[in-house]
Amino acid sequence: MTFPKYLGDSKMFEYDKHYRNCQQFDKPFIKAKVNPHHGNYFVQIDLMTCNYKFSKKDEEKLEQMANTENDFLKSNSQPKLQGFSITSELVWFDGVSSKNLDFFCNSIYDMTQQS
Repeated sequence: MTFPKYLGDSKMFEYDKHYRNCQQFDKPFIKAKVNPHHGNYFVQIDLMTCNYKFSKKDEEKLEQMANTENDFLKSNSQPKLQGFSITSELVWFDGVSSKNLDFFCNSIYDMTQQS
């Protein structure tokens, strides 16, 4: 069985189980859930489950990812991200398109595994 890099559109007990697995295997907890307000995804990254913190360089990359997503949304006549927050342990983005969700979440997971 391979460890999922993120969990999307799941039930609360599935998120809870994934969170505990992330703690056990020292992996970041990344979840994506559709925001019914606009139909795009709310993506949350929690690094308290693992021994990793985002560096300033990582935070800059995450901000660039948000800007790139906003450009994509604008080019597809969709509203821009409804907001995002980036700290060394917790990050969230509200409004990631379903077309970019897999790439977005996998890129963030891969960023945490490079060191």
